[in-house]
Amino acid sequence: MTRDILDEFAADQRRKPAYPDVVVEIGMVVEDRASHYCGDIVRWNVEAVTLRERGGHLRHFGWKPGGFLIDGVPVTLVRPATSATATQRVTASGSVAGDGRARVAQGGRIWVEGIHDAELIEHVWGDDLRELGLVVEPLHGADDLAAAVAEFAPTRDRRVGVLLDHLVPGSKETRIAQTVRDPNVLITGHPFVDVWAGIRPKVLGLTEWPDIPRTDRDGRDVSWKEGMCAALGVPFEGFWPRLRNQVNTFADLRPELVGAVEQLIDFVGE
Repeated sequence: MTRDILDEFAADQRRKPAYPDVVVEIGMVVEDRASHYCGDIVRWNVEAVTLRERGGHLRHFGWKPGGFLIDGVPVTLVRPATSATATQRVTASGSVAGDGRARVAQGGRIWVEGIHDAELIEHVWGDDLRELGLVVEPLHGADDLAAAVAEFAPTRDRRVGVLLDHLVPGSKETRIAQTVRDPNVLITGHPFVDVWAGIRPKVLGLTEWPDIPRTDRDGRDVSWKEGMCAALGVPFEGFWPRLRNQVNTFADLRPELVGAVEQLIDFVGE
């Protein structure tokens, strides 16, 4: 008997369980079946739905059949049937843009370690920042963070959010973060040595970024950025703008970076 692959595929599809469709709503509490991450829906777009857990951490999950649980029951989350109006658009961060008019800058600030961090945040979250009236400023190094916070004198109406690179146990950045004790300051970060690595390597057709040693054979410090360009065989000069411009949405960034930035925006813009 001759096999019919199409018939077998159709039969397999019929055997798959059917899950009820549930239209997404802001505030709806769901659980991702694969990771068991549970939270309320804070935004969605054509690529993903964003959940926020109790601690305020955000994660993005793609639309998938039966991919979520509501009260323990597997469901398929679907977008509303009505499309966005002509005046609505989805920003690169995945949120629905407002009327496009920037607000007067608030007193609070988001501080990042360098100009590339600031440029990347503006590239992805710029619309959101302008709508909320938030300003991102580079620290050009976090060694004097405690002094900078003391000089700024944050208050409840003038909060400070800080994004640090390489915020992992035992790192210099973690020790710096521990020197700041202020309820009006939130410090978040990502585990990457540099914000460049917070971009998914797939934007350049790679599966992983090259592994760059901290020192060379003579024990001298190696610039991670220059080392990466050398490993890729590309000139360092002009590489960053080309890499940044390959980022189109938050989906092109690692979730650790996305979650850290969005926590800061929520905290400072509250």
